[in-house]
Amino acid sequence: MKNILTEKNNPNTRDIDLVSTADLVKKINDEDKKVAKAVEKALPEIAKAVDIITDSFLKGGRLAYFGAGTSGRLGVLDASECWPTFSAPEGTITGYIAGGDYALRHSVEGAEDKKDEALKHIKEFNPSKKDVVVGISASGNPQYVLTVLEEARKKGARTIGITSNPEAKLKEYADITILTRVGPEALTGSSRMKSGTAQKMVLNMLSTGAMVKIGKTYKNYMIDLQLACNKLIDRGNRIIAEICEIPLAKAEEYRIKAGNNVKTACVMCKKQCSKTEAEKLLKKHNGIIRKVFIDEKIS
Repeated sequence: MKNILTEKNNPNTRDIDLVSTADLVKKINDEDKKVAKAVEKALPEIAKAVDIITDSFLKGGRLAYFGAGTSGRLGVLDASECWPTFSAPEGTITGYIAGGDYALRHSVEGAEDKKDEALKHIKEFNPSKKDVVVGISASGNPQYVLTVLEEARKKGARTIGITSNPEAKLKEYADITILTRVGPEALTGSSRMKSGTAQKMVLNMLSTGAMVKIGKTYKNYMIDLQLACNKLIDRGNRIIAEICEIPLAKAEEYRIKAGNNVKTACVMCKKQCSKTEAEKLLKKHNGIIRKVFIDEKIS
Protein backbone atom coordinates (compact mmCIF):
# COMPACT_ATOMS: atom_id res chain seq x y z
CA MET A 1 0.00 0.00 0.00
CA LYS A 2 2.98 2.31 0.46
CA ASN A 3 3.06 3.26 -3.22
CA ILE A 4 -0.62 4.12 -3.46
CA LEU A 5 -0.79 7.88 -3.10
CA THR A 6 -4.57 7.86 -2.56
CA GLU A 7 -4.12 5.68 0.55
CA LYS A 8 -1.52 7.83 2.29
CA ASN A 9 -2.25 9.80 5.43
CA ASN A 10 -2.69 13.57 5.05
CA PRO A 11 -0.69 15.54 7.65
CA ASN A 12 -2.87 18.62 7.10
CA THR A 13 -6.00 16.97 8.51
CA ARG A 14 -4.72 14.77 11.32
CA ASP A 15 -6.54 16.92 13.87
CA ILE A 16 -9.78 17.09 11.87
CA ASP A 17 -11.69 15.37 14.68
CA LEU A 18 -10.54 17.95 17.24
CA VAL A 19 -11.06 21.30 15.53
CA SER A 20 -14.22 23.44 15.38
CA THR A 21 -16.78 22.85 12.65
CA ALA A 22 -15.65 26.02 10.89
CA ASP A 23 -12.05 24.81 10.86
CA LEU A 24 -13.15 21.30 9.82
CA VAL A 25 -14.88 22.48 6.66
CA LYS A 26 -12.02 24.88 5.94
CA LYS A 27 -9.56 22.00 6.03
CA ILE A 28 -11.66 20.05 3.54
CA ASN A 29 -12.01 23.14 1.36
CA ASP A 30 -8.27 23.76 1.47
CA GLU A 31 -7.72 20.23 0.16
CA ASP A 32 -10.38 20.68 -2.52
CA LYS A 33 -8.56 23.75 -3.82
CA LYS A 34 -5.78 21.42 -4.96
CA VAL A 35 -8.06 19.47 -7.31
CA ALA A 36 -8.35 22.01 -10.13
CA LYS A 37 -4.56 22.47 -10.14
CA ALA A 38 -4.06 18.71 -10.39
CA VAL A 39 -6.52 18.51 -13.29
CA GLU A 40 -4.80 21.47 -14.97
CA LYS A 41 -1.54 19.52 -15.10
CA ALA A 42 -3.34 16.71 -16.93
CA LEU A 43 -4.84 18.96 -19.64
CA PRO A 44 -2.51 17.75 -22.43
CA GLU A 45 -3.63 14.15 -21.89
CA ILE A 46 -7.27 15.21 -21.52
CA ALA A 47 -7.08 17.06 -24.85
CA LYS A 48 -5.64 13.97 -26.57
CA ALA A 49 -8.44 11.88 -25.08
CA VAL A 50 -11.09 14.33 -26.33
CA ASP A 51 -9.65 14.08 -29.84
CA ILE A 52 -9.71 10.28 -29.72
CA ILE A 53 -13.34 10.26 -28.56
CA THR A 54 -14.30 12.84 -31.19
CA ASP A 55 -12.72 10.73 -33.93
CA SER A 56 -14.62 7.72 -32.63
CA PHE A 57 -17.97 9.53 -32.73
CA LEU A 58 -17.34 10.82 -36.25
CA LYS A 59 -16.74 7.23 -37.37
CA GLY A 60 -19.93 5.98 -35.71
CA GLY A 61 -18.13 4.67 -32.65
CA ARG A 62 -19.18 4.64 -29.00
CA LEU A 63 -17.77 5.66 -25.63
CA ALA A 64 -18.05 3.54 -22.50
CA TYR A 65 -17.01 4.29 -18.92
CA PHE A 66 -16.14 1.52 -16.46
CA GLY A 67 -15.44 1.89 -12.75
CA ALA A 68 -16.20 0.61 -9.25
CA GLY A 69 -17.77 2.48 -6.36
CA THR A 70 -17.60 6.27 -6.66
CA SER A 71 -15.70 6.01 -9.94
CA GLY A 72 -18.37 3.82 -11.48
CA ARG A 73 -21.19 6.05 -10.26
CA LEU A 74 -19.52 9.12 -11.75
CA GLY A 75 -19.12 7.37 -15.09
CA VAL A 76 -22.79 6.36 -15.13
CA LEU A 77 -23.76 9.92 -14.16
CA ASP A 78 -21.78 11.50 -16.97
CA ALA A 79 -23.10 9.04 -19.54
CA SER A 80 -26.69 9.53 -18.36
CA GLU A 81 -26.51 13.30 -18.75
CA CYS A 82 -25.41 13.23 -22.39
CA TRP A 83 -28.82 12.41 -23.84
CA PRO A 84 -30.72 15.35 -22.26
CA THR A 85 -27.81 17.74 -22.79
CA PHE A 86 -26.76 16.80 -26.31
CA SER A 87 -29.43 14.40 -27.64
CA ALA A 88 -26.68 11.81 -27.95
CA PRO A 89 -28.27 8.70 -29.52
CA GLU A 90 -28.93 5.83 -27.14
CA GLY A 91 -25.84 3.70 -26.71
CA THR A 92 -23.41 6.39 -27.87
CA ILE A 93 -22.15 6.95 -24.30
CA THR A 94 -22.64 4.23 -21.70
CA GLY A 95 -21.58 3.81 -18.10
CA TYR A 96 -20.89 0.49 -16.33
CA ILE A 97 -20.32 -0.02 -12.62
CA ALA A 98 -18.88 -3.06 -10.86
CA GLY A 99 -21.78 -4.71 -9.04
CA GLY A 100 -24.33 -3.58 -11.64
CA ASP A 101 -27.18 -1.11 -11.22
CA TYR A 102 -27.68 -2.21 -7.59
CA ALA A 103 -24.27 -0.68 -6.85
CA LEU A 104 -25.50 2.76 -7.89
CA ARG A 105 -27.40 3.07 -4.60
CA HIS A 106 -25.70 0.46 -2.43
CA SER A 107 -22.15 -0.44 -1.52
CA VAL A 108 -21.14 -3.72 -3.17
CA GLU A 109 -17.83 -4.41 -1.48
CA GLY A 110 -15.51 -6.72 -3.35
CA ALA A 111 -17.10 -6.04 -6.74
CA GLU A 112 -13.97 -4.20 -7.88
CA ASP A 113 -11.94 -7.39 -7.44
CA LYS A 114 -14.15 -9.59 -9.64
CA LYS A 115 -12.69 -10.39 -13.03
CA ASP A 116 -15.84 -12.25 -14.11
CA GLU A 117 -17.91 -9.09 -13.54
CA ALA A 118 -15.57 -7.17 -15.82
CA LEU A 119 -15.73 -9.87 -18.50
CA LYS A 120 -19.52 -9.84 -18.32
CA HIS A 121 -19.72 -6.07 -18.77
CA ILE A 122 -17.13 -5.83 -21.54
CA LYS A 123 -18.92 -8.63 -23.38
CA GLU A 124 -22.17 -6.72 -23.00
CA PHE A 125 -20.60 -3.56 -24.43
CA ASN A 126 -18.87 -5.60 -27.15
CA PRO A 127 -16.21 -3.03 -28.16
CA SER A 128 -14.92 -2.69 -31.70
CA LYS A 129 -12.04 -0.80 -33.29
CA LYS A 130 -14.27 2.26 -33.61
CA ASP A 131 -15.02 2.47 -29.87
CA VAL A 132 -13.34 4.05 -26.86
CA VAL A 133 -13.25 2.46 -23.41
CA VAL A 134 -12.44 4.54 -20.32
CA GLY A 135 -11.38 2.92 -17.04
CA ILE A 136 -11.89 5.12 -13.98
CA SER A 137 -10.19 4.39 -10.66
CA ALA A 138 -8.54 6.49 -7.97
CA SER A 139 -5.89 3.85 -7.25
CA GLY A 140 -5.87 2.53 -10.81
CA ASN A 141 -5.47 -1.02 -9.57
CA PRO A 142 -8.86 -2.80 -9.23
CA GLN A 143 -9.08 -6.05 -11.17
CA TYR A 144 -12.43 -4.97 -12.62
CA VAL A 145 -10.92 -1.93 -14.36
CA LEU A 146 -7.70 -3.68 -15.40
CA THR A 147 -9.62 -6.56 -16.98
CA VAL A 148 -11.97 -4.20 -18.83
CA LEU A 149 -9.10 -2.21 -20.33
CA GLU A 150 -7.12 -5.33 -21.21
CA GLU A 151 -10.08 -6.97 -22.96
CA ALA A 152 -11.05 -3.75 -24.75
CA ARG A 153 -7.54 -3.41 -26.11
CA LYS A 154 -7.65 -7.01 -27.37
CA LYS A 155 -10.77 -6.06 -29.35
CA GLY A 156 -8.94 -3.14 -30.92
CA ALA A 157 -10.75 -0.38 -29.01
CA ARG A 158 -8.86 2.73 -27.88
CA THR A 159 -8.37 2.80 -24.13
CA ILE A 160 -8.14 5.67 -21.64
CA GLY A 161 -7.35 5.45 -17.93
CA ILE A 162 -8.28 8.04 -15.31
CA THR A 163 -6.49 7.77 -11.96
CA SER A 164 -4.98 9.74 -9.09
CA ASN A 165 -2.17 7.26 -8.45
CA PRO A 166 1.17 7.69 -10.30
CA GLU A 167 1.85 3.96 -9.79
CA ALA A 168 -1.51 2.81 -11.17
CA LYS A 169 -1.42 -0.54 -12.94
CA LEU A 170 -4.03 0.62 -15.45
CA LYS A 171 -1.27 2.57 -17.23
CA GLU A 172 -0.19 -0.76 -18.75
CA TYR A 173 -3.52 -1.11 -20.55
CA ALA A 174 -4.33 2.51 -21.41
CA ASP A 175 -3.39 4.28 -24.63
CA ILE A 176 -3.71 7.51 -22.67
CA THR A 177 -3.44 7.84 -18.88
CA ILE A 178 -5.01 10.91 -17.31
CA LEU A 179 -3.28 11.33 -13.95
CA THR A 180 -4.79 13.80 -11.49
CA ARG A 181 -2.27 13.85 -8.66
CA VAL A 182 -4.54 15.31 -5.97
CA GLY A 183 -2.51 13.91 -3.06
CA PRO A 184 -3.75 12.19 0.09
CA GLU A 185 -7.42 12.63 0.92
CA ALA A 186 -8.71 14.71 3.82
CA LEU A 187 -9.91 11.40 5.26
CA THR A 188 -7.28 8.74 4.63
CA GLY A 189 -8.27 6.59 1.68
CA SER A 190 -11.66 8.25 1.11
CA SER A 191 -11.28 8.62 -2.64
CA ARG A 192 -14.86 9.82 -3.03
CA MET A 193 -13.44 13.20 -2.01
CA LYS A 194 -10.59 14.83 -3.97
CA SER A 195 -10.06 11.92 -6.34
CA GLY A 196 -13.79 11.72 -7.07
CA THR A 197 -14.01 15.47 -7.65
CA ALA A 198 -11.09 15.27 -10.08
CA GLN A 199 -12.76 12.40 -11.92
CA LYS A 200 -15.98 14.39 -12.26
CA MET A 201 -14.06 17.33 -13.72
CA VAL A 202 -12.23 15.13 -16.21
CA LEU A 203 -15.38 13.30 -17.32
CA ASN A 204 -17.10 16.67 -17.85
CA MET A 205 -14.28 17.65 -20.20
CA LEU A 206 -14.23 14.35 -22.10
CA SER A 207 -17.93 14.19 -22.94
CA THR A 208 -18.51 17.93 -23.32
CA GLY A 209 -15.33 18.42 -25.34
CA ALA A 210 -16.18 15.66 -27.79
CA MET A 211 -19.78 16.83 -28.16
CA VAL A 212 -18.61 20.37 -28.89
CA LYS A 213 -16.16 19.06 -31.50
CA ILE A 214 -18.87 17.13 -33.39
CA GLY A 215 -21.18 20.15 -33.58
CA LYS A 216 -23.55 19.58 -30.68
CA THR A 217 -23.19 23.22 -29.65
CA TYR A 218 -23.20 26.64 -31.31
CA LYS A 219 -20.85 29.01 -29.50
CA ASN A 220 -21.55 27.94 -25.90
CA TYR A 221 -25.24 27.20 -26.44
CA MET A 222 -26.67 23.69 -25.99
CA ILE A 223 -28.55 23.67 -29.28
CA ASP A 224 -29.22 19.92 -29.19
CA LEU A 225 -30.72 19.76 -25.71
CA GLN A 226 -33.91 17.82 -25.04
CA LEU A 227 -36.82 20.08 -24.07
CA ALA A 228 -38.19 17.63 -21.55
CA CYS A 229 -39.65 19.99 -18.93
CA ASN A 230 -40.85 23.58 -18.53
CA LYS A 231 -37.43 24.80 -17.40
CA LEU A 232 -35.78 23.36 -20.51
CA ILE A 233 -38.53 24.66 -22.81
CA ASP A 234 -37.87 28.13 -21.42
CA ARG A 235 -34.13 27.62 -21.90
CA GLY A 236 -34.75 26.54 -25.49
CA ASN A 237 -36.78 29.67 -26.18
CA ARG A 238 -34.03 31.86 -24.76
CA ILE A 239 -31.33 30.10 -26.78
CA ILE A 240 -33.28 30.64 -30.01
CA ALA A 241 -33.94 34.28 -29.11
CA GLU A 242 -30.29 35.00 -28.35
CA ILE A 243 -28.81 33.19 -31.35
CA CYS A 244 -31.32 34.67 -33.80
CA GLU A 245 -31.53 38.06 -32.04
CA ILE A 246 -35.33 38.02 -31.94
CA PRO A 247 -37.93 38.61 -29.19
CA LEU A 248 -38.69 35.72 -26.86
CA ALA A 249 -42.27 35.43 -28.10
CA LYS A 250 -41.05 35.07 -31.69
CA ALA A 251 -38.49 32.50 -30.59
CA GLU A 252 -41.26 30.44 -29.02
CA GLU A 253 -43.18 30.50 -32.31
CA TYR A 254 -40.17 29.12 -34.17
CA ARG A 255 -39.64 26.45 -31.50
CA ILE A 256 -43.21 25.24 -31.85
CA LYS A 257 -43.01 25.23 -35.67
CA ALA A 258 -39.74 23.29 -35.44
CA GLY A 259 -41.35 20.57 -33.36
CA ASN A 260 -39.48 21.53 -30.19
CA ASN A 261 -36.09 21.27 -31.87
CA VAL A 262 -33.87 24.24 -30.98
CA LYS A 263 -31.32 23.67 -33.73
CA THR A 264 -34.00 23.39 -36.43
CA ALA A 265 -35.77 26.48 -35.11
CA CYS A 266 -32.56 28.52 -35.35
CA VAL A 267 -32.00 27.45 -38.94
CA MET A 268 -35.62 28.21 -39.85
CA CYS A 269 -35.22 31.72 -38.47
CA LYS A 270 -31.73 32.46 -39.82
CA LYS A 271 -32.39 31.04 -43.30
CA GLN A 272 -36.08 32.04 -43.40
CA CYS A 273 -37.06 28.57 -44.51
CA SER A 274 -39.51 25.82 -43.66
CA LYS A 275 -38.92 23.03 -41.14
CA THR A 276 -38.33 20.56 -43.97
CA GLU A 277 -35.80 22.83 -45.66
CA ALA A 278 -34.02 23.46 -42.35
CA GLU A 279 -33.75 19.72 -41.70
CA LYS A 280 -32.29 19.19 -45.20
CA LEU A 281 -29.67 21.85 -44.56
CA LEU A 282 -28.73 20.30 -41.22
CA LYS A 283 -28.43 16.87 -42.81
CA LYS A 284 -26.27 18.29 -45.59
CA HIS A 285 -23.84 19.74 -43.05
CA ASN A 286 -23.89 16.81 -40.58
CA GLY A 287 -25.85 18.85 -38.05
CA ILE A 288 -23.16 21.52 -37.68
CA ILE A 289 -25.13 24.73 -37.43
CA ARG A 290 -22.20 27.08 -38.13
CA LYS A 291 -21.79 25.49 -41.57
CA VAL A 292 -25.53 25.83 -42.19
CA PHE A 293 -25.47 29.54 -41.38
CA ILE A 294 -22.82 30.25 -44.03
CA ASP A 295 -24.46 28.09 -46.69
CA GLU A 296 -25.88 30.34 -49.39
CA LYS A 297 -28.31 27.83 -50.85
CA ILE A 298 -31.26 25.84 -49.61
CA SER A 299 -31.22 22.41 -51.24
